[in-house]
Amino acid sequence: MAKKELSSEEEKKVTSRKKNESDSDNIETPALQEQKVEGKELSVEQRLRNLYNLQLILSEVDKIKTLRGELPYEVQDLEDEVAGLGTRIENYLLDSKDMETAIGQQRIKITDSNALIEKYQSQLDNVRNNREFDSLSKEIEFQGLEVELAEKKIREFTHELKVVAEEIEKSKNLYEERRADLKSKKEELNEIISETKIQEEQLREQAKEIEGTIEPRLLQAFKRIRKSAKNGLAVVYIQRDACGGCFNKIPPQRQLDIKLRKKIIVCEHCGRIIIDPELANAEQ
Repeated sequence: MAKKELSSEEEKKVTSRKKNESDSDNIETPALQEQKVEGKELSVEQRLRNLYNLQLILSEVDKIKTLRGELPYEVQDLEDEVAGLGTRIENYLLDSKDMETAIGQQRIKITDSNALIEKYQSQLDNVRNNREFDSLSKEIEFQGLEVELAEKKIREFTHELKVVAEEIEKSKNLYEERRADLKSKKEELNEIISETKIQEEQLREQAKEIEGTIEPRLLQAFKRIRKSAKNGLAVVYIQRDACGGCFNKIPPQRQLDIKLRKKIIVCEHCGRIIIDPELANAEQ
């Protein structure tokens, strides 16, 4: 019984020792911070070199995008404007058609009212009393007012039709101008894209290869820093005793730690990864 208990206790000690060894293996020591990539152990210095090389390549990609400038946005804006002008012209044409129809209807009203006026006037000669005479006179007067109202509406519609016709002409001219601008901008954009496409693809392939040498956690942090930085710089070097990203002063002791390349150090102010100028110059 005592032997069985002793065996159980020894088993607990072995399990505890294995757990401690496993935990110590998971701790990344600041002195080395080594990683395994494709079976190879990379030192902190090599990891910093890889990160900075990746930064240099992605900065070149950013330059290509800058070369395109605002052209993609200008093309998109022009496409939207051309589409809007096309819709505006269609609406004007529909309004013009509706007003022409309305003018036609008013002319029919005038014709009908004039016919009634002639009819009532012919009936005035055969009236038998004042009551019929007054009734016919009122009908003639009413139809006369209907003619005047219809003529007024025709004048209004005709004026609006003229204004719409002018707007259609202006919109068509502007439409053609914007279409020409759009064609020119598209050609310019396509030319720039064709000139830089091969270079950009090569750079992205190189970036992909380097990303394969960086541990996922570190690569994710790099991308997060780069995304939050306005200039896209996630890795910078010391310039005049300051961070090359935010230009805040770096204490001498921290500068020494950076130059030793024994651990990955980030700026306390902007969060960028900092390397020493010698390493940066060597990679450039």
